[in-house]
Amino acid sequence: MKVRKHRLAIAGVTLVALSLTATACGTRSGNGTNAGGSGNGGQTKTAKIGVIAPLTGDLAPLGLGIKNSVDLAIKQANQNKTVPGWTLELDAQDDQATPATGQNAATTLAGDDEVIGVVGTLNSSVAQTVQPVLNSAKIVEVSPANTGVSLTKGEDPNNPQRPYPNYFRTCTTDDIQGPFAARYLYQDKGLKKVATIHDKKTYGQGLVTAFTGEWKKLGGTIVSAQTINPDDTNFSPVISKVQSAHPQAIYYGGEYPQAGPLSNQSKAAGLDVPLMGGDGIYDPAFIKQAGSKSDGDLATSVGAPADTLDSAKSFVDAYTKAGYKDPYAAYGAYAYDAATAIINALKTSLANADDVESARQATIDAVAKVDFQGATGHVSFDQYGDATSRVLTVYEVKGGKWEPVKTGEFK
Repeated sequence: MKVRKHRLAIAGVTLVALSLTATACGTRSGNGTNAGGSGNGGQTKTAKIGVIAPLTGDLAPLGLGIKNSVDLAIKQANQNKTVPGWTLELDAQDDQATPATGQNAATTLAGDDEVIGVVGTLNSSVAQTVQPVLNSAKIVEVSPANTGVSLTKGEDPNNPQRPYPNYFRTCTTDDIQGPFAARYLYQDKGLKKVATIHDKKTYGQGLVTAFTGEWKKLGGTIVSAQTINPDDTNFSPVISKVQSAHPQAIYYGGEYPQAGPLSNQSKAAGLDVPLMGGDGIYDPAFIKQAGSKSDGDLATSVGAPADTLDSAKSFVDAYTKAGYKDPYAAYGAYAYDAATAIINALKTSLANADDVESARQATIDAVAKVDFQGATGHVSFDQYGDATSRVLTVYEVKGGKWEPVKTGEFK
């Protein structure tokens, strides 16, 4: 609110008449420099798309890729005047990958009457605190990275109930990602005995649960099932337990800050078997922390490699040309598609809107109906808000780099 008053003060009395005709919260005087044009003397109104992601800390490389990709989508929309009469702005909030900070970030965005949508979060555990805040404010949320199943289907997988109608995601889910990994180890690698470890967080535990169900269905054996704490750094106790069970591989549910040292310490202890995880470990930081013996470790990640997709070529080229110092990382293309889904919805919801707040519910309704070819391929959502695409890729560490070894659609 203070921002709006300040802007109106700068505009001066000569623009009072124009502001009366616009009457919108967040109405901004056009000065000939805004990319969006309304056709009414160049005046545009402002709508913000927020980002909630880790912009500092261990997971910042993933969060910065998300923020930059949303920024790119917004700049392109303004340049192309995709939402006539409106200028879009980015408002990125750092959740530090922690639920409490994420909730505060959501409260900040929900208190801004110019915010129309949010891209985020990265972590499923953070999403659990963000969802109710944004839903209460009727702000649409599209995550490029949350894979926790309960976020869209509730706690009972046998009786799915969508908890928050404002929530959508462009990535696939752990009940697909875990089984995809199980099939790769069992069918492609020919393994029969696996140990599991997770970090007790929503994402890690859900991933291991989904993996274990499919692994047993295939005929495989879980020889040891262990957990760690998210802040552990010495994994000797759990490694000793796993080592005595003689697994052919370790399936880990969690993220790379723990997975990298776990792989390193496992091999140093003589447990020289591949460690496999989900998209939470698919990052160069894992290899750096795991060390030279990480060759052969595996990870799944959502979708196909962006740089191999014809659909992502324009995104990759534009991102490179924009000169962001951080790579788009694992979720950049999905964040770009999440932002594009919101922007496409705004073409409908803001078309005749006086202000952002009155268009929020219409934006949720419009996002539910989006259907377009994005950077990651076809983008649309099912009745739960989940992506209809179920494509994943298995990556293997080879020569100190992640290399794709299998891409497919889970059926």
